[in-house]
Formats: sequence, C-alpha cells, structure tokens
Amino acid sequence: MYVVIMGAGRVGITLANLLINDGIDITIIESEQEKGAVAAAELDAMIICGNGTDTRTLQEANITDADVFVAATGNDEANLLSSILVKDYGIKKVIARVSNPDHELAFKKIGIDDVISPERTAAGFLEKVITRPNVADLTAFGKGDAEILDMVITNPKVNGKKIAQLSPTEDYIIIAGYQGGHLKIPQPDTVLNTGNKISILVKRGNSFQKAAKIFLK
Repeated sequence: MYVVIMGAGRVGITLANLLINDGIDITIIESEQEKGAVAAAELDAMIICGNGTDTRTLQEANITDADVFVAATGNDEANLLSSILVKDYGIKKVIARVSNPDHELAFKKIGIDDVISPERTAAGFLEKVITRPNVADLTAFGKGDAEILDMVITNPKVNGKKIAQLSPTEDYIIIAGYQGGHLKIPQPDTVLNTGNKISILVKRGNSFQKAAKIFLK
C-alpha cells in the first residue's frame, strides 16, 4: 500500500509513524520548509516541500500510484482543494481533516470518502480507517496489543461453516455474534453466513489481515 499525506503537523507526523510501523510506504507533502525538515529527520519516508494544491507537487509525489490520500492540514480550504484535485487521479480512498464542522457538507458533496472532524482527528483513528477497511467499529484492548473489531461477513466461502471450524486461532477469536440486533455468545456449532455481524478479538500486528482474508471478500 502507498499513502500520500498532505501536512506534516502533529496529526500528519503521528499518522505517518503509525503507518510506517505497519509497513506502509509513505510520502508527505509539506509547504513549510521548517516542518518538512522536522519530518525528514523523524521519518523514514519521502518528504516533498511543496503545496498539495499544486498538480506538479502531486505528480512529484507519484499521486497516480497512491492507494490513499490524506489531507491532514489545519486549513479546510487547502484540504478541500487538494481532495478535489486528487479525485481526478482515481485515488481509491481520499480522507480529509475538517476543522470547521460547517464545512463537512462541502467535503461530502464532492464525494470524499471519510471526513474527519477535530474531535475525531486522532492519528490512531486515521490509521484504522486506512488499514482496516470494511470494519464497522473497533476498540483498543489491554495495553494496545489487541483490538476488538466488529465486522460484517462478506466472504461467501464462510457460508454454512460452524464457528468451531474458524475460531479460535493463534491470531483471533470470535467473541460475539448478533441476531436481530442482539448480542449472542457464539457456540462451537453456531453457523455463519454472509451478512452476519461478528465481533472478533485480534492481536496487534498483521492478525487483522489474516482474519480479513477469512471473513471479508
């Protein structure tokens, strides 16, 4: 996966560190030279000093190869314009930080996948949005070395299989199922099908990817 982040502020730097630790390739675009220099000293990533609202800068960042673009500056106008520009490059997912809640509608009107307002703009949350697609919700568990994830099964290969055939493994365990909106404690002979919502406990690291290969199409 390749991610381009516009903005080397606190959120951008912290997010980049998290993604790099996940083994994801990162490029950061930063218009202020001083912030760019700090990012270059802290991160094992390409840092481009330029404006993310400039197509030449986006092309320098190899935007056509990006899977995700994150507009993480504190300037709503810059984030909006850059998001509009990268849409023309066919980016799979565009995420934008919005400081003024009144501007959220404008972002959503142009088809931004995820609009993150200040109260949700934690770098850790952005990391989950990027690295855990199709997960309905998640909760850190213990000392951060595990997570509880809610997901809806979309892989038809799961149809008709019993929980005992799929869980537990060394990487995850199904801890809950849902029927009619009510939580049910899963039993070994409980049958799973696409459309079922489940909660799983996974270890931090690549355990989510292993579980996703089983339950998500």
